[in-house]
Amino acid sequence: MEKAKDLQIQEMKAPRLVMFPLPFQGHINPMLQLATLLNSKGFSITIIHTHFNSPNPSHFPNFHFESILDGLSDDQALDPITLISILNDTCQEPFQDCLSRLLSNGPDPPIKCIITDTVFHFTQAVADQLGLPRIVLRANGATTATATYKLLREKGYFSMKDQRLDSLVPEFPPLRVRDLPSFSTADLEMVYQLSIKMENAIKASSGFLVNTFNDLEPIELEKLRRDYHLVQIFTIGPLNKFSPGSSNSLLTQDHSCMAWLDKQAPRSVIYVSFGSLASISKTDLVEIACGLANSDQPFLWVVRPGSIHGHDWVELPEGFEEKTRERGKIVKWAPQQEVLAHPSVGGFWTHNGWNSTLESICEGVPMLCCPYLWDQKANARYVSHLWRVGVQLENGFERDEIEWAIRRLMVDTEGEKMRERISGLQEKAMNCIRKGGSSYESLESVVDLIMSF
Repeated sequence: MEKAKDLQIQEMKAPRLVMFPLPFQGHINPMLQLATLLNSKGFSITIIHTHFNSPNPSHFPNFHFESILDGLSDDQALDPITLISILNDTCQEPFQDCLSRLLSNGPDPPIKCIITDTVFHFTQAVADQLGLPRIVLRANGATTATATYKLLREKGYFSMKDQRLDSLVPEFPPLRVRDLPSFSTADLEMVYQLSIKMENAIKASSGFLVNTFNDLEPIELEKLRRDYHLVQIFTIGPLNKFSPGSSNSLLTQDHSCMAWLDKQAPRSVIYVSFGSLASISKTDLVEIACGLANSDQPFLWVVRPGSIHGHDWVELPEGFEEKTRERGKIVKWAPQQEVLAHPSVGGFWTHNGWNSTLESICEGVPMLCCPYLWDQKANARYVSHLWRVGVQLENGFERDEIEWAIRRLMVDTEGEKMRERISGLQEKAMNCIRKGGSSYESLESVVDLIMSF
């Protein structure tokens, strides 16, 4: 009882931070990982969040959680860009009201600053109105942050025809036109306007945090520092290793797969997961199943509810279960970081979201790349052609190509060389978060910055 009271007194004296994540899995986790790190540095943490995809407060008993109205209905089916635009429009007033109420809590220490996702551009106006410093967190890497949409639009890359998709983009090597960010909306003007508002809000902020590390994207970080030369930029990644055990899964994880992995040979299993947003067709599912079956490799395959267009589930090809019963397992969702860290996992077939890409690098697991949207195509290109720690499926889902790519990754000499290269990146990632490492020192600088407000 006394101990709990002492902790409560300490918390009342601790400087307060208010943090506001974008409500997508790939953005919530980095923000909560950062919150856990800052909490360990002595800060009291309040998380403001939307009703949509709200985090589970029970996973973070040391944090305070405040929910705000987001203007969304439960039955709305929106593409991510439209959803982001709506949230930026509808959340400003509820966010400001919530912050004003927190500021008026008399006995609490003052709020040092707010930390928000870069996508929530409206939060800069709120911070200015309330006289609060604002720091922004980029949940993605530096690579696509430098590919400003203004330049892409001015150069006409958004409207290039199919015959030019393989042309290199001189402003952003080693990217081709097909590797540039793409979006699940036909309204590219909305994308452009959103990007300009985000860019202006970042330039007006008091600090810019990026979930990457110096040795992974040195050239891209230098470009970023030139683009945002008036803002202090801090590399604080990989947050998944810097702050392990602080993730929030929006889906129920099936931990039974861990016992199954225990029975498999070292580095023999290819783990297949396309993240929390991507969806595939019925035909794609069949081709994936046939490719996995024909590869003769053990596999752990995540088939998320709602991930197949227009279907809750599709029957797998005849003979698939019989052929793969002894070497395959399908789950609805998996504890990904634990899976990638398991010694039996030797490859990761991924959509190349930034978090998944970083997690794979941190565990030394080479990748089979199958990007869909946003920054994923650029990430996949870096994995396969710059860092050379993966293979990219370039022609969609075709069973023979899938079989060939899995064998190339898992059993060929080329795959072994990828494994050696990614082990080198893994070592660099671990070094940067140790005392004296670049990300460790960046975090200390972030703490100093916050305390200077």
